[in-house]
Amino acid sequence: MISSGAEAADRKQRIRDRYKGVDTSELEVIPAKTVEGFGESTSIRRVAAYVRVSTDNDEQTSSYELQKNYYTDYIKAQPGWEFVGIYDDDEGISGTSLEHRKGMQQLIEDCKAGKIDLILTKSIARFARNIVDCLSVIETLKNLDPPVGVKFEADNIYTLDSNGRMILTILASVAEEESHSKSIIMNWSIDRRFSRGLFLTPALLGYDQDEDGSLVVNQDEAQTVKVIYYLYLNGFSFTEIAELLTEYGRKTKLGNTEWNPGTLAGVIANERHCGDVLARKTFTPNFLTHKSKKNNNDRTQYRQRDHHEAIVSREVYNAANHLRASRSYTKKNRPLPVLSVVDDGILRGYVPFDKDWTGFSAEEYREASESVMREPDDSVVGDVKNRLNLTGYEVVRAQYFATLQNPAMTISNGKLRFNTACLKKFEDVEYVELLLNSVDRCVAIRPCEKSNPNAIRWGRLKEGCWCASTLGCRGLAKTLFDIMEWDEDLRYRFRGQFVEDGDNKLMLFELDEPEIIKVEEIVLPPKENTEDAEGETVKKTIYIFPPEWAGTFGKSITSIAQVGILQQENYSGNWDVLRPAAEIEEMNTFTADGLNALLHEAEKIMEGWTDTDE
Repeated sequence: MISSGAEAADRKQRIRDRYKGVDTSELEVIPAKTVEGFGESTSIRRVAAYVRVSTDNDEQTSSYELQKNYYTDYIKAQPGWEFVGIYDDDEGISGTSLEHRKGMQQLIEDCKAGKIDLILTKSIARFARNIVDCLSVIETLKNLDPPVGVKFEADNIYTLDSNGRMILTILASVAEEESHSKSIIMNWSIDRRFSRGLFLTPALLGYDQDEDGSLVVNQDEAQTVKVIYYLYLNGFSFTEIAELLTEYGRKTKLGNTEWNPGTLAGVIANERHCGDVLARKTFTPNFLTHKSKKNNNDRTQYRQRDHHEAIVSREVYNAANHLRASRSYTKKNRPLPVLSVVDDGILRGYVPFDKDWTGFSAEEYREASESVMREPDDSVVGDVKNRLNLTGYEVVRAQYFATLQNPAMTISNGKLRFNTACLKKFEDVEYVELLLNSVDRCVAIRPCEKSNPNAIRWGRLKEGCWCASTLGCRGLAKTLFDIMEWDEDLRYRFRGQFVEDGDNKLMLFELDEPEIIKVEEIVLPPKENTEDAEGETVKKTIYIFPPEWAGTFGKSITSIAQVGILQQENYSGNWDVLRPAAEIEEMNTFTADGLNALLHEAEKIMEGWTDTDE
C-alpha cells in the first residue's frame, strides 16, 4: 500500500516531466507578422491629417491654418508616403462630441473604405476631448483590415504600438477632465458677467451694434419687426406674415429674402425688442453632449428692464407672447381677446372664458369679477333662516348620491369633459360659453351662438343623440389650477347645478369641493403560486374626497345662502342669463380700437415699402 505522501510526490514528478517539453528540433516555428512601428514601413503608405481648433477667434484661426499647411507640406515631403488629404472641422466645433464633427465622420468612413493607412494629428485634445469617443474611434480604426494607426505628434503616441492604448487612455482622461474644468470656469465667468449686467449681444433683427457692443436701433429693420408684431396681434399667422415679408422682399438679419414661420416665432419670443434683456434662457447641462435645455429655474437668470431702446412697447411684446403661448387659440386665426365681465343679472361678476387662452392671469380674472360684484346681502341669510327655520341643518353634498343622471364636469391638466347629463339638461344646445367667477370660485355654463368668440362645441351627434366629447382646454386648466392650487397629476370632477327660469337656462359648478380622481398602477397577486409567477399590472382609479368632509353630511344651509348664485330659488332679481359681458377698459391694454390702430400702422409701414420699391 502506497502512502499518500508517496502518491503526491509521484504526481508532482509527472507534472515536472511533462513540462520539460519535447525536443525543439521536432517543432516547426511559423513567425507571427510583426506590427510595424511608426516610420518603419518601406511600402507606400496613404497618409491623411486631421486638424481642429476649439474656438473661432483670430488667434485660433491662425493656428488652424498653420496646422493645415504644416501637415500638407510634411506628408508630401516624406518618401514612400502618399498624401490623401486634410480632414478638418469648422472653427469653433467642439471636440467633446462627434455628433457635429463632419470632418471626423468623413475621415472614419474613408478609413473603412480602405483609402487611408495612417492618420496624423497634433494631439489627443485636438482629436477628441471625450474619452469614450476617442477610444471608440481608435478601436474601430485598429480593428480594420488592414488596421489604421493614428499618430499623436505632441503626445508621441502611435496607436498601433503595444503600449499605446494604456498611455492613450490616461491622456484621453486628462483631456476630458481639462474640457470639464474649462466648462466650469466658462460658466462661472459667464455668471459673473450676467450678475454685473454685462450681457452678450448676438446679432438681432432690428438692431446694430456700436463700437462698444451696445444695441442701436436699425430703423429699416425695426419697421419689419413692428409689422411682425402688429400683424400677429391682429390674427395673422406666422405663415401668412412670412409670405407677406417674402413678397415685399424684406431681408432677414442674415440678408435672406425668404422668410419662414420659425424665424418669425423667434422674433416674437425675443424680449430685446421691447428693450429688456433676459440672460440664460437656456443652459447646457452636459459639457460632453453640448445640447442646450430650456432654463425652467434650473439655473440663475438675470433680467434688466429698459436695457436699450425698444422697438415695440412692453405691452405689445407681452400680448404677442401670451398669444403665442395659447397655441390652440392661435390656430383659430382670431385677434387678441379682451377682459370683459357680466355687469348685471344673475351672472353679475362672471367673466367669459376662452378655454384655449392663457393670456390672462388668475389675479386678472379675480380683479375683473370684483369690479362689478356687490357685497353679500345679510338680509337674505336672515330671511332664509327665518323662512325655512332650518338653522343647524346641512344641505347634502351631491357627491354622496352621485349618479349618471347628475350633471358633472371633469377637468384635468389640459382636458375638459362634460357628461351626457349636462347635454340633456340643455336639450339640443350645440354651443355653450364658459364663464368664471374667481371670487365665488364657480364656473357657469350658458347657451350661446356659434359666432360667439368663446363658443365651444361641447358634444357631438351620434345616431341622432348628443354625446359628450373630451375638449382641449389649456387656457382654462392653467387658470383654474393656479386659482385652486390643484395638483397637475390629478383629475377633478364637479357636480353641476342646473337652474332655469322660463327661457333662462344656466348650469353652475362650484369649484371648492371637487371629487379628486387619481389613477395608479397596481400589481395583482399572481394566479399561479410559483416562484416565477408574475402578477398582472393594472390601472386602478381611486376617488379622493377632501378631509374637511370627515364626519359631515354637507354644508350649512346658511353658508349656502350666502352664495346667492347657488341658491337660485331665493333669487328674485333680473335673470338675464344671456346678458353680454362688457369690456373693462382700464384692464385691457388692447381693445378692438387699439388693435385696429396697430393694424393701421402696419399697413402704413408696408405702403412705404411699396413706395420705396417704385
